[in-house]
Amino acid sequence: MLKIESFQLGPLETNCYLVMNAETHKAIVIDPGMNPAALIRRIQDLDVEAIVLTHAHFDHMGGVDEVRKLKNCPVYIHDLEADWLTDPKLNGSLRWSQVTEPLSTDPAEYALEDRQSLELIGHTFQVMHTPGHSPGSVSLLHGNDLFAGDVLFRMSVGRTDLPGGRQNDLLDSIHQKLFKLDDAVKVYPGHGPRTTIGSERTNNPYV
Repeated sequence: MLKIESFQLGPLETNCYLVMNAETHKAIVIDPGMNPAALIRRIQDLDVEAIVLTHAHFDHMGGVDEVRKLKNCPVYIHDLEADWLTDPKLNGSLRWSQVTEPLSTDPAEYALEDRQSLELIGHTFQVMHTPGHSPGSVSLLHGNDLFAGDVLFRMSVGRTDLPGGRQNDLLDSIHQKLFKLDDAVKVYPGHGPRTTIGSERTNNPYV
């Protein structure tokens, strides 16, 4: 059984998720954003096995260094955005100078691939490559829990006007992958409140 806690981090209120094995208290961190003090306090006494990034925009990776150094844990990201971690121009932090200083971190230790079964904390997470918001965006599925990054939001979808974004790819990702899932699947997005696949399939005006 998984226990999921969320933290709204940084000026863009990015959702970071702490996903724990309720029996062993081993955990993974999904998208540690900027100003992660609240997250850092929470994980002090936890065994964090990995950091998993849904994509490498600065507001989703701004806390990677602090978590990785504290817990000595590896980072997973899709290969299409591997070099974004080291390049402030690619991850957008150079462009958003009014929000943040230029951000970079060491390269990720592991690459994520479409349809990969990721074995962490005694559970299996299915990796879905869901590009459109960014080229290497991924969503992670575990049972009826979907961590969707900035692909699908409650009553909205991810923006596609940033470098590497493509509206057609985003809609294909949603319709051909996410909307193939059961209505009951809970969606944990990169920003805003939780929703479900069924609710978005029925009500989301953008899809």
